[in-house]
Amino acid sequence: MLDWDDLRFFVELARCGSLSETARRLDADHSTVARRIAGLEAAVALKLFDRLPRGYALTEDGERLLERAGAVEQAVHGVERLASGAAAGISGRVRISAPPALASHWLVPRLAPLLARHPGLVLDVCGTPAAARLSRHEADLALRLSRPQEKGLVARRLGGLAYGLYGTRAYVEATPEPRRVFLGYDEELARSPQQLWLEALAQGRPMVFRSNDLSSLISAARAGMGLAALPHVLAGAADDLVCVANGDGVTRELWLLVHPDLRRAARVRAVMDHIIAVCRDMKTS
Repeated sequence: MLDWDDLRFFVELARCGSLSETARRLDADHSTVARRIAGLEAAVALKLFDRLPRGYALTEDGERLLERAGAVEQAVHGVERLASGAAAGISGRVRISAPPALASHWLVPRLAPLLARHPGLVLDVCGTPAAARLSRHEADLALRLSRPQEKGLVARRLGGLAYGLYGTRAYVEATPEPRRVFLGYDEELARSPQQLWLEALAQGRPMVFRSNDLSSLISAARAGMGLAALPHVLAGAADDLVCVANGDGVTRELWLLVHPDLRRAARVRAVMDHIIAVCRDMKTS
């Protein structure tokens, strides 16, 4: 007989093509994934994957099953959201996805009053560069630094993160302006507004440190390594950093996303309202 849970393993393996990565994503072990896939193939009497040296590739039958299994997966996630949204009272777990630096340096310190008002809440903050897929119930709420492109989600613009050029007071006072060096973003963010502004300011002077991680750039600036383009809302709270130039017009939009099935759930609504409220006081310039 078909075990419906095997479809969950099948869909994830079809997406990533690797037993080990599927096991990691589903919090299972390698042998469990292999056993689930073998069981599903036996149940439907079809070969769903070609086992290749570099991973698993869908067969034609596997491609056809994936179309149908994807619809089943969405239906299951819809039931989960319905059950989650129906929970009464402001209590229970709310998962929030946010960019790592924004989560650790700005959001988390502002969640204490929310928990004090609603001691039954459990907040699960995931700081990750990858965008959580709300349609797959990977998070209940998401903060993004760009306008969301996904369809079927409720999105609210919370404001804009403005940028300035920051360094330590000691570095700025000890280093003449022509000799100052810069801390920039790597190729992943080469076309971002803050990096383009930084390169215009540098005018060919050395970019001695690069990273795709904002927390690393803040740490490098605080270590006196040079000047970095940082959001005022994060760098402005650091007593050891000073702003030497304001990036007029250099902003990243901040958006709050929620799946429509969850936005009226009391616990999710409470967290949304709190985030919206604290964003009204956000220092943007």
